Amino acid sequence: MRVVSLVPSVTETLLDWGIEPVACTRFCEQPDLVHVGGTKDPDVEAIAALGADLVVLDAEENRREDYDALLGAGLDVVALRVRSVQDVGHQLEPLAARLGVQWVMGEIPAGVATSASAFVPIWKRPWMALGSPTYGTSLLEHIGVGNVFADHEVPYPETTLEAASDLGPDLVIAPSEPYPFAERHRAELESVAPAVFVDGKDLVWWGSRTAGAIRRLSALSG
Repeated sequence: MRVVSLVPSVTETLLDWGIEPVACTRFCEQPDLVHVGGTKDPDVEAIAALGADLVVLDAEENRREDYDALLGAGLDVVALRVRSVQDVGHQLEPLAARLGVQWVMGEIPAGVATSASAFVPIWKRPWMALGSPTYGTSLLEHIGVGNVFADHEVPYPETTLEAASDLGPDLVIAPSEPYPFAERHRAELESVAPAVFVDGKDLVWWGSRTAGAIRRLSALSG
């Protein structure tokens, strides 16, 4: 089956399943695959020209207007909706079955009681935080880290470091994507709380990496 993936998490998972997409986005970090635009600006004409049997999107990563345009081009489209650790198996197992892949989510490391709270910046200029409902917040809660912006009214609220500090987090979890937070940002972030830098893929990419990401990030709750 000729599959186009417009979701980095799905591209990674398909490759782990032994399925090479005929195309993906430039954000999927697969330079050897054909790129058909980004997650928010896919080239619908290029995708249609590839003769794809299936195009996979995610309701958060991709836009509704692109979903409609792909359908309008006569393409078969699957739109996933992953907002929590529990969603991963529910959403991906039917996709695996459709692609003829013998895959089930399998055992996810058990969740633990919340023992720490965190501010998770995802952007700078303006500062934005990881909120809820999002996969990243669900994953953190699973490993025992509460998100101080989990009760905000939007999934990715704008904020300031002063406002984040006022919420009293125990730590700052700074992912390497979508904004490339790194050691050079430590002093600024630690005006809020002690900072821990993590692989952004473990925090926001879901799918075949979920179980391993939980194990890798679990030390944060200690």
